Amino acid sequence: MAHLSLKTLFGVVVAGVVGWYLFIADTAADNDFIGGIGDLLSGIAELPSLVFDGSAYTSFWSFMADDEGFGEILRTTVDHAQLVLASMFWAVIIAIGLGILVNRVRSLAGFVVGVSSILLTIPSLAAFAILISVSFIGIGDRGPIIALTAYSILPVLRNTVTGLEGVDRAVVESAKGMGLAPFQRLVRVELPLAWPVILTGIRIATLLNVGIAAIAVLVGGSGLGHYINDGLTRYPNPGSVERMWVGVLWTIALALVFDLLFGIIRKLTTPKGLR
Repeated sequence: MAHLSLKTLFGVVVAGVVGWYLFIADTAADNDFIGGIGDLLSGIAELPSLVFDGSAYTSFWSFMADDEGFGEILRTTVDHAQLVLASMFWAVIIAIGLGILVNRVRSLAGFVVGVSSILLTIPSLAAFAILISVSFIGIGDRGPIIALTAYSILPVLRNTVTGLEGVDRAVVESAKGMGLAPFQRLVRVELPLAWPVILTGIRIATLLNVGIAAIAVLVGGSGLGHYINDGLTRYPNPGSVERMWVGVLWTIALALVFDLLFGIIRKLTTPKGLR
């Protein structure tokens, strides 16, 4: 009963704080909360008519096929993919190396994982902006690649550590009994057995990077973020909404392609017993 009362009290306090912010503090900041709720509900009511508005789809298709051209959109998508792949290449090398180190020297686990976690908490736009000020980085793709690499380390690192810890020690001891050196055991036994878990971490980090890479345009980077940024800049001029939708939908499509590729890679590189 006391435990239930404590939870109830906690819920009342949270509700009170939320209500205070929404209806008092937020209103004091000249934000019309009630009016915003009304606009949201009216927008939801109008959503079916927008979804089934054929002219919107015609305009969107016309923009892709005629105004921008599929060739240009595809080129920008390839640039976006290259940005993600470049960052993931370095992230995988760094994270797997650190994961092996942590697995061998357990006392470093707290420090290495802690630093990787801190890197992930840095706001992406802030990280991109900070890197601009570094003389040998500047404006362009270098800054985003470094930032995206830093964001990708933690998922791959955690899964590398988890995968290596999950390897049956009896199998490792058997390999040791067969005369395999430590490096041989790592490459031929431990990493292959841990690979499905490691690949999951790489998959998650890659899909996250596809979305984060869209803001690289704000620091002179390439990719599909150009369409989103241009659309927001030109709004509400003609073609602005179509530009934003191109950036959003093609980014989603690229993420789905990466996800499909990782599924294929998993099947091709993982024995049936480990899938």
